[in-house]
Amino acid sequence: MTTATPLLSVTDAGHRYGDRFGCRGVTFDLWPGEVLAVVGESGSGKSTLLGMLSQRLTIDEGSAHYAGASGELADLDALSERDVRRLWRTEWGFVHQNAADGLRMHVSAGGNVGEPLMANGWRHYGRIREKAAEWLDRVEIPGDRMDDAPATFSGGMRQRVQIARNLVFGPRLVFMDEPTSGLDVSVQARLLDLIRSLVADLGLAVIVVTHDLAVARLISHRTVVMKDGHVIEQGLTDRVLDDPQAAYTQLLVSSILKG
Repeated sequence: MTTATPLLSVTDAGHRYGDRFGCRGVTFDLWPGEVLAVVGESGSGKSTLLGMLSQRLTIDEGSAHYAGASGELADLDALSERDVRRLWRTEWGFVHQNAADGLRMHVSAGGNVGEPLMANGWRHYGRIREKAAEWLDRVEIPGDRMDDAPATFSGGMRQRVQIARNLVFGPRLVFMDEPTSGLDVSVQARLLDLIRSLVADLGLAVIVVTHDLAVARLISHRTVVMKDGHVIEQGLTDRVLDDPQAAYTQLLVSSILKG
C-alpha cells in the first residue's frame, strides 16, 4: 500500500429500501492491494453494502469516492450510467456467489474469458485465445477443457472460470459475493488459496462479503463486522477475530469455535 490515497473512501454511506435502511452510517477506506472482508449473519446488511458500493444499488445517504486509474477522485453517486459501465469494463470486477450469474453458461470457457478482452478493444482472435488459455491455466482449468461450456463443469471449476473472466482485463477493484458458498470444504480451501495468490500477485483491492469467518481470516487484511445494517466493529482481521471487542463479534467468533 504505497499510495497516500485510498482506492475507495466510504463515509456514512447508506441505502434505503422504502422507509427503512438496508445499511447505514458505513465508513471505511480501502487501499490498493488490500482485501477487506465484510462479515455478518443473513440480513446484516453486508450484501446491501456490496450492492451499493458496486453501484448496483443507489447511495441514498453519505458518500463513496473512488480513485480511478485516471487519477481523478470520482463521487460514485454522481457517476453517469455510461461512467459506471466504463468502470465495469475496465477497472472493476464482480465475482458472484452463483457462477451462473457471472458466466455465459453455454459459451465455451475460453469464450467467457475472451469476451472482456473484446470489450476492451482486442480484435486479434489468436491473441485473445492465447490470453484466455493463459488465464484458464492460471486458475487451474485443464487446457483440454478450454472449448467446453461452463454448464459441463463442477461448481469449483465454474467459480475459477468466473474469476479468470473478472481478472483477465486487469481490474483494480474486485467485488466478491460469498465466492466459496455452497462448495465442498476441500474445494473451498483450494479456491481460497487461488484467490489469495492471485490477489498478492496482481496487487488487487478486493471487497469480499462472507458469512464464513474462516474465509475472512484466510484472505483478508481487514474485516468489517455488520449487524442490522450497521458496522459493529472493524479492524485488522487477526485483531477482530482473535480479540473481538463488540459483544456481537464475540458471539460470532464463539459460535464458530463451538461448531
